[in-house]
Amino acid sequence: MVGLNKVMIIGNLGTDPEMRYTPNGNPVTTFRIATSRNYTSSSGERRQETEWFNVITWNKLAETCNQFLGKGRRAYVEGRLQTRTWEGQDGQKRYRVEIVANTVLFLDQQGAAAPLPAEEAEAPALDAEDLPF
Repeated sequence: MVGLNKVMIIGNLGTDPEMRYTPNGNPVTTFRIATSRNYTSSSGERRQETEWFNVITWNKLAETCNQFLGKGRRAYVEGRLQTRTWEGQDGQKRYRVEIVANTVLFLDQQGAAAPLPAEEAEAPALDAEDLPF
């Protein structure tokens, strides 16, 4: 049986992206993004519910996100869910569900011209003249 693991969210960054490099020299950028939904409770009160997501990007996509995204910026993120498990300093097992992004689109004015799908994330570096912005 074939499975499907796909997530699509639109939200605002709650933190500035943080870029690091693996021991092999591959860039990885992480950031948190919040999505909100408005609803009316059974008592007729308007409420807002916010959900936070941890996002991981790799290679060229990581570099682009680090360069153009910042706290408060609006973005579309598409990818897959991944659960990481580790043992904390107190000996307790910890879990974190993350989105491993393969596409990030910058939705506000400044970053709108710089989407980068995963297929290009593995591509060789471009010259400055090849960039769309």
